[in-house]
Amino acid sequence: MSYPEADFIPLSALQHYLYCPRQCALIHLDRAWEENVFTAEGRILHERAHSGETESRKTVRTVTSLALSSKRLGISGVADVVEFHEGKGSWQPYPVEYKRGRPKKSDADRVQLCAQALCLEEMLDIPVPEGALFYGQTRRREVVRFDEALRHLTGETIAAVHRLFGQTKRPLPVNDKRCKACSLKDDCLPGLSADPSARYLQALLEDT
Repeated sequence: MSYPEADFIPLSALQHYLYCPRQCALIHLDRAWEENVFTAEGRILHERAHSGETESRKTVRTVTSLALSSKRLGISGVADVVEFHEGKGSWQPYPVEYKRGRPKKSDADRVQLCAQALCLEEMLDIPVPEGALFYGQTRRREVVRFDEALRHLTGETIAAVHRLFGQTKRPLPVNDKRCKACSLKDDCLPGLSADPSARYLQALLEDT
């Protein structure tokens, strides 16, 4: 099975979905976006990584802003950085994703990185066993192994986002601690989730 390009979902949508399905729908389906201090920090960090340049030093070649896609999974996007490490007769891809803040308990960032690895494997026909997440606050890399559990979670998340993109109804607001850092509070109206009547009206409006 392969997806037509018109049905590809963005790699970034996977991280947004695992953080909050409603946020994912607002950003990628309703095209809602508001800047706050957190999104600004993340944007600046990505701009520094996305120079579109290729750098070579000894046994490592570094490519920035590398376009990735997988017809089998129906995903596409741009990798911040992909390092190619020289091995025996080949160059081993090593994706590096830049994130603001510090490492998180959630697997959202790891899933987005794993999806990049799955794209690289399909595009280059070579296994990609690991990559790294670079966090702006700690200025350190977190090595991520693409084991079977993470690959399974990534596949499930991709399938869930495809289902979300095929629906007209939006997930309801959650109104929890995630909302404090979200730049889309005014678009999302998370306070509605505390009122059953408001939840009904919100669902009715989204159905129409």
